[in-house]
Amino acid sequence: MSIVDIYTDGACSGNPGPGGWAAILKSGDNEKVLSGGEELTTNNRMELTAAIEGLCALRRPCEVRLYSDSRYLVDSMTKGWVFSWQKKNWFKQGKPVPNTDLWLRLLELTGVHQVQFIWVKGHASNPYNNRCDEMAVAEWRKFRT
Repeated sequence: MSIVDIYTDGACSGNPGPGGWAAILKSGDNEKVLSGGEELTTNNRMELTAAIEGLCALRRPCEVRLYSDSRYLVDSMTKGWVFSWQKKNWFKQGKPVPNTDLWLRLLELTGVHQVQFIWVKGHASNPYNNRCDEMAVAEWRKFRT
């Protein structure tokens, strides 16, 4: 099984507001860069979208190390929050869980790939995370007129 490192980031100007996401996939000497955005979204949606788009770009099942500076994403997956929400029919403290559509898609993809979610400090010394941040910001700026 191939090992792929995926670095992701999401950004938003306002919350909600225009947003962007980016992912860099690395396997050996190969690198693939992805990015996109939405006119009206939230930062959390963009963080999840970056992870989903990175995983969707894989052509076959892979072992993945997915790096993100989003505690929302990483903690939800590594601390089991998402599985608790799922068991409670996507409710948390009596309220619907935000971004259920994206969590469902992410869970589907983690069923295909072996994914390890790794938190990295944002705006720090990780060059791939910094590149993703720059690309995500560039994407939301496309919506400013």
